[in-house]
Amino acid sequence: MTFRIRDNKFRWLLFCVALSIVLETLSLMGFHLPMPYAPFFYLALILGIGYEVVWNGFKALFTLRFSSINLLMLIAVFGAFYLEEYPEAAVVIVLYSLGERLEEIGIERSKSALDELVSKSPKTATLKDTGKSVAIETILPGTIIQVKPHDMIPLDGVISMGETSVDEATITGEPIPKDKRAGDNVFAGTLNRSGYIEIKTTKSASDTTFAKIIQLTFQSSANKSEIQKFIQKFARYYTPSIIVLATLLLLIPVFFLDGNFDQWLLQAITLLVIACPCALVISTPVAIFAAIGNASAKGALVKGGKFIEAIGKVNAICLDKTRTITFGNPIVSDVIPMNGTSREELLACAAGTELFSEHPLAQAIVNASRKEGFEPHAAEKFQSIIGKGAIGKCLVCEDETVYIGKLSFIKEHQPVDIEAEKIVAGLAAQGKTSVVVSFGNGVAGIIGLMDEIKPDSANAINEIQSLDVECYMLTGDSEVAGRYVASQVNISYSFGGLMPEDKATRMKELVKKHQYVAMVGDGVNDAPALALSTVGIAMGAAGSDTAIETADIALMNDKLSLIPFLIRLGRKTISTIRINTIGAIAVKIIFIVLALMGFSNLALAITADVGVTIVVILLSLRLRSFDGH
Repeated sequence: MTFRIRDNKFRWLLFCVALSIVLETLSLMGFHLPMPYAPFFYLALILGIGYEVVWNGFKALFTLRFSSINLLMLIAVFGAFYLEEYPEAAVVIVLYSLGERLEEIGIERSKSALDELVSKSPKTATLKDTGKSVAIETILPGTIIQVKPHDMIPLDGVISMGETSVDEATITGEPIPKDKRAGDNVFAGTLNRSGYIEIKTTKSASDTTFAKIIQLTFQSSANKSEIQKFIQKFARYYTPSIIVLATLLLLIPVFFLDGNFDQWLLQAITLLVIACPCALVISTPVAIFAAIGNASAKGALVKGGKFIEAIGKVNAICLDKTRTITFGNPIVSDVIPMNGTSREELLACAAGTELFSEHPLAQAIVNASRKEGFEPHAAEKFQSIIGKGAIGKCLVCEDETVYIGKLSFIKEHQPVDIEAEKIVAGLAAQGKTSVVVSFGNGVAGIIGLMDEIKPDSANAINEIQSLDVECYMLTGDSEVAGRYVASQVNISYSFGGLMPEDKATRMKELVKKHQYVAMVGDGVNDAPALALSTVGIAMGAAGSDTAIETADIALMNDKLSLIPFLIRLGRKTISTIRINTIGAIAVKIIFIVLALMGFSNLALAITADVGVTIVVILLSLRLRSFDGH
């Protein structure tokens, strides 16, 4: 109903615009409405469309708020009525009202994607116990709810029963649905594409990831960019200055140069109209909202205009290694059988012993064995030696006792040849972790493991560097491991073995050197560096309250490739705002000069002003579809 009322008002506004232009054209051709009806007709038209402008103008006058644009419009209308230029008075208000409405439409369009999500998000959920639908605000964490195929998921939770595919584009920006089964996390506001599922809720309605995204995106308008702050401050001084200039334009020619009062009053009013800073004020917010909306659609939550501006200015970027460039999960990279041991025997026997361990390295070996089609051997008598390794008894191999762990641990139990030590040293030089395996008779083989590099990391970093942005790696991992991963993704500068406070120190140094520096991390142990950077970016923030709250930009998916896109988007936004601002000011200056010289008129002035406003809005809205090229 609200949108229908707005549409009707806009149609009525467009009708009045067309009517005013027709009447103005007829007036210029010498055809006028008969007196004494003309002033009453035009007054009704003005109040019918611009009553809010007139009322706000009077309020500004009574409170002596000379920075109000509405006051400029009120003075212009009164002057036009005094001069009996009734059609011009109507054109001023009607076209100004059109400009105001176009500004609202521009911002509404830039927010439309989020508004649509809010309107579509579920307001109720079905309880498993009773089968009744209740308001999501009343549902406590730990409650089991039912979600049918093709329904939106109402609350964050963990699937307790069923399998399905879920479209998570509203959270991560990813267009491809993800397969989900019991034990997997799901988010409110995402779409259950196929199967029936039951979900154990983990958060209340106000704490869901989707709710935080909505809240922070709507709050982003409070974080104004530096350009936006400057323009708003400029407008506060600019408008009173124009009133003073218009007053002087009337008084000096009339009282000192014997000019015609009516002629110079018309020029003063024309100056007021053309100087109205509508396009200048709108040049930034529509562009900012459009850019934020575009970023959100791709899975990047930007917390305000100043961060869009900041990411566009960065000339250096620091990246954490684990869970940023890499997945943070070890994988088997090298399998080196020795002393006559087969690959299958080495992997299957090691995996059989590691089955009893919960250590990430142990699970990686088990996964690697199964991936190659080797089922882990049955084992017993597992014994874990913390910080060193493990011992087990294999029930399949002839050599029953299995020793697995660090090289130093194996040396305590078995002879180790020089070849094995060289292999371990070689793997260490590549930043890899070595797990040495013995079956009770020397070294049976060595398994190398490394943190898996994300497939898009190298391309994303190359893209960032192609934008003339210097890349640095700051990692808490060893210097050797950091250097190896950095070399794989073409990062020249790597700093390893850093504690959170060490990362903060490095960040201070880099900000001093480069001025505009971004920090990319997981939002937890990188928090100090994120806070000290020009713009902090959290990776894989979906479901992470800490990451969403601490970072300036939160990447809801795990894509490093979004960062070069955001840099380009930030630069495009800055250039669009600059073009809008320069264009608006240029048109103002041209028509102000014409007014000062006595060569302008009201209709031409207001048409130019509305024209510039329309161009500014259209250029800004193009940022919604900007694809990074």
